[in-house]
Amino acid sequence: MSELFKGKPTSRRAFLRGSVAAAAGAVTAGAAQAGTPDPLITDVQPWATGLGDGVDASPYGLPIEYESDVVRRNVEWLTADTISSINFTPIHALDGTITPQGCAFERHHSGAIDLKKEDYRLMINGLVDKPLVFTYADLERFPRENHVYFCECAANTGMEWAGAQLNGAQFTHGMIHNMEYTGVPLRTLLEEAGLDVAGELQDKWVYVEGADASSNGRSIPMGKALGDCLVAFKANGEALRKEHGYPVRLVVPGWEGNMWVKWIRRIEVTDGPVESREETSKYTDTLADGTSRKWTWVMDAKSVVTSPSPQSPITHGKGPLVITGLAWSGHGAITRVDVSKDGGKTWETARLAKEGEAKALTRFYLDTTWDGEEMLLQSRAMDDTGYIQPTKAQLREVRGENSIYHNNCIQTWWVRPNGEAENVEVS
Repeated sequence: MSELFKGKPTSRRAFLRGSVAAAAGAVTAGAAQAGTPDPLITDVQPWATGLGDGVDASPYGLPIEYESDVVRRNVEWLTADTISSINFTPIHALDGTITPQGCAFERHHSGAIDLKKEDYRLMINGLVDKPLVFTYADLERFPRENHVYFCECAANTGMEWAGAQLNGAQFTHGMIHNMEYTGVPLRTLLEEAGLDVAGELQDKWVYVEGADASSNGRSIPMGKALGDCLVAFKANGEALRKEHGYPVRLVVPGWEGNMWVKWIRRIEVTDGPVESREETSKYTDTLADGTSRKWTWVMDAKSVVTSPSPQSPITHGKGPLVITGLAWSGHGAITRVDVSKDGGKTWETARLAKEGEAKALTRFYLDTTWDGEEMLLQSRAMDDTGYIQPTKAQLREVRGENSIYHNNCIQTWWVRPNGEAENVEVS
């Protein structure tokens, strides 16, 4: 690529001046090309000549047909079938931070099950003073909390370890969603069962198990269980969707999504980890020498530019451009995101839409001007622990190329002069 990266960082004031000039130029050019008034302005349109839908046309509101491409997608060759598989959130087409439930990615090990509230039971057993069984109605009577958290599959971006693979932010980074969860703190239910018989709690664990046929289960240290874990029955103000664990799921803020057990049916207090299938043969990090490390639950700071990106190209030509994306950290809150247009040679600090929230997605914007030249777009996140998102080369120095999980490397999009973008590797 010749003569790349001539642009200089653009100030907000310069951007605004450029925006006004570009807008004026666009209007003039458009009027000159059209030669006649725009009928969409001067003529009465069909939607203004009759009555629209009544208030009961759709008792549960549905997305408008003109946005029908904003949907979850799967990659057929990733798994043998869709029963034990995953699909991806269309993060390239969303803005803000809250993920609509209908767009939020799914991960199943034996398919999404039908379980009515009336048939729901949650058992707490093991090292507790009194084993208990809760109904759904029982859970609703406990004091509840509301929190916004991201849920990210540990395999998000996993295909990218060996090089650029999937061409789209939805496919490289779409195993994530961010929703407001409503539920009962797990510690409240554990305290209701009593933990005196368990003795010293610092070395105790809980094993949580789902009601689906896979019996997906994970061990969680007691410190985390008594911390911010939530037994949730609502998301974004409404009941959980079937694919997200209706009627009740576990929320484990900041930790890998496999621990967010859906259709949770049992919580057992134990002396140690259970060493289940999902924490031994799976969800461990394979290193260059073939050994694997486990108990790497936390999702480290990460970010991605969602637009421009392969599924969201630049279509308006030169001039004002909003570069936007998402950042998150399982350790805490995002404090800063930098954006590079030249593959990491220089960086500009992006604008956060609002102050970062702990263990939740943060939206960032870089308001700039595009001159029509090629770009190598990257973003780099920092959180309130001081952690800085690494390059892929830095990750490989520690872990090699055999891993699947916990790939939080800096992502690169090559934006061509025609505005189209492609997934490339700049390590």
